Amino acid sequence: MTEPKPNRKSESDRKHWARDLKVTLWTLIVPPTIWAVHFLFSYLWVAVTCAKSPTPGTALTGFPLATLIATIVALLGIVAAGYIARVQSETPGDPAPHEQGTAIDRLRFLALSTRLLAGLSFVAVIFTALPVIIFGDCR
Repeated sequence: MTEPKPNRKSESDRKHWARDLKVTLWTLIVPPTIWAVHFLFSYLWVAVTCAKSPTPGTALTGFPLATLIATIVALLGIVAAGYIARVQSETPGDPAPHEQGTAIDRLRFLALSTRLLAGLSFVAVIFTALPVIIFGDCR
């Protein structure tokens, strides 16, 4: 049987950095905050761009590219938060039902809640970017 290479990290070592992060209620709001910032950017950019245009129905110049970049950055941030939450929700501990409020149980609950909010925020960012894709001009 061959031994693993010494400089090759195992699966548990790669997830080690994410498992060691401290989880608080503040980490729970990271995905919805990313969505809210993306939402504000998208709609404020359209409002400013359309207010400066001389005629209604003017195409949004530069906006689809800005929205695409902002959407990709927001989705990457949400995916990163969801990945960290997934790793932390898989922390070994007592099986359900959780009758004692141990630190591991709280960690897994917050991580699962963050994971669910990350999924919801991912979909919300996509729906926020859809009007630019569908309309593409000031109507």
